[in-house]
Amino acid sequence: METNRRRFIKTGLLAATALPVHGALGEDKSIPFSINKGFMEPSRSLPIAKQTEVIVCGGGPAGIAAAIASARQGAKTTLIEMYGCLGGIWTTGLLSYIIDYENKPGIMKELVNNLEKSDAQHFAKVYDAELMKWTLDKMCLDAGVEVRLHTKVTAAYKNAKNSLEYITTESFSGREAWKAKVFIDTTGNGELAAQAGCYFDIGHPESGKTQPMSLMALLTGVKEDELNNGGLMKKIGYPTASEKNFLYSEIERAGLNASYTKPTLFGVRDGLVAMMANHQYGVSILDAKQVSKATIEARAEVNNIVNGLRSLGGVWSNVRLVSTASQIGVREGRRIHGRYMITKEDLIKGAQFDDGVCSVDFGVDVHSLEKKDGGGYGGHGIKSKPYEIPLGALIAKDVDGLMMAGRCISGDFFAHASYRVTGNAVAMGEAAGQVAGQAALENKRPQEIKYRKV
Repeated sequence: METNRRRFIKTGLLAATALPVHGALGEDKSIPFSINKGFMEPSRSLPIAKQTEVIVCGGGPAGIAAAIASARQGAKTTLIEMYGCLGGIWTTGLLSYIIDYENKPGIMKELVNNLEKSDAQHFAKVYDAELMKWTLDKMCLDAGVEVRLHTKVTAAYKNAKNSLEYITTESFSGREAWKAKVFIDTTGNGELAAQAGCYFDIGHPESGKTQPMSLMALLTGVKEDELNNGGLMKKIGYPTASEKNFLYSEIERAGLNASYTKPTLFGVRDGLVAMMANHQYGVSILDAKQVSKATIEARAEVNNIVNGLRSLGGVWSNVRLVSTASQIGVREGRRIHGRYMITKEDLIKGAQFDDGVCSVDFGVDVHSLEKKDGGGYGGHGIKSKPYEIPLGALIAKDVDGLMMAGRCISGDFFAHASYRVTGNAVAMGEAAGQVAGQAALENKRPQEIKYRKV
């Protein structure tokens, strides 16, 4: 579909220069405006915040790993994050659960060990989001990464050789420009790559619909011991299908029609429980109005669920909402075209690559695209084997000097539904950071670096 494949080309990019040109306005300070054409922003000279070797945009699971790996290669590295902490869906998203991390060495294993040492983990896969923030801060700073929080990337500019050279950001410091030899897009939604003019896909190949979003929450007052003794919730461990069905039936008993039919509860700390009980269908990450509406609706549903459960009394009599996530959980955004595209056929045959950066053990996990599809999740009949993600899927096809890591790498709809989880994001980020750092130090393009050499 035409809406599934789009290209964003930044207005004002001149083939002969990497600097932005917003119009021939000279020193005229008047506001140029046309009702038909909209607002034309006056041109201005921007301060260069940093000229460095590698810039990583997005401080989530993929971004922190990319930045640490790049800095450890000896490359001067800056990590830019739009929120006030690192961790992305792990922290501002309150996911509190790491999926498909067990077979990941390197930074993923190091992070898990650091979480254990800081008493951040309730059990192997579950962690305390506040201690996760602090742990990631320390790991990045110890590696020599320059971290810039509260800063959002707003534009990307290429030079005459089609290589990404500058980005601009907005922050408390105003608008600034940044220059680097290599950039890594770890924004999750492929924001940087889209701004640079890369082609991308989004949504199901036939309908264009994307997986639903979910808003995580933390609860207190759940009588975990009683639920555990009744086989209705584990104090330690991820919920089983029967435990999810029990929670859904309780939500229904409270008179609510839940948007997600497989809601989950799992302990994060003694007395603190994480809940995912919401689906927002038909929301495009390309539309801020839709995402805003979805977030407000999701927060209302979470509050109604908690209040409804409390009204039942018994094990729910003291349940209270501690917090909803600062950002809604996005399962699917742009899939940037890379030098290789991972397909469902790769999953089915368990593809291995000479430049494989990590092995994926997680199966296809497509949450219902519409409530009428059942409101749950499934694998669409695809039986996947452990497979590798090749480095080529992390290197942008349409723009040089740009890599991706995390769920915005190059893959089809069904492959993305497998590799999108955070354990894989960390491994991808580490590989991207290693290659980007090496490329910057050797003044090469990422595709010219032999990954096995790194």
